Amino acid sequence: QVQLVESGGGLVQPGGSLRLSCAASGIIRSIYTMGWYRQAPGKQRELVATITSGDSIRYADSVKGRFTISRDNAKNTIHLQMNSLKPDDTAVYYCNHRNYVGNYWGQGTQVTVSS
Repeated sequence: QVQLVESGGGLVQPGGSLRLSCAASGIIRSIYTMGWYRQAPGKQRELVATITSGDSIRYADSVKGRFTISRDNAKNTIHLQMNSLKPDDTAVYYCNHRNYVGNYWGQGTQVTVSS
C-alpha cells in the first residue's frame, strides 16, 4: 500500500504561480510512476505531468513550458511548479502513484485561478 498526501493548492490570480507537493509513504517499490492529474467541474480527469523512477517525464500539451514536475528521492516527494497560471487550469489536482502492485491516488487539492 502507498499513501499520498498533497499540499500547496489555493487561489491565485491569472499569471501567478503555485507549487504543489505530494509525499508518498508506505511500500515504495523501486520501479514506479508518480504524477499529477486534474479534474475540472463537468470534465474527465486528465493527465497533467508524470515522472518515472527512471526520470522519464511527460507533460500534457496544455501545460508544457509552464509547469515543471520534479522529484525528491530522499523524501519520496514530487513537486509540481505551476507558472503563468490560467483560469483554464482551475481544477482539483490529484497526485498519483502507480507500480506493478497497484494504482494509488491522493485526496486531491483545489487550484483556483481567478481575478
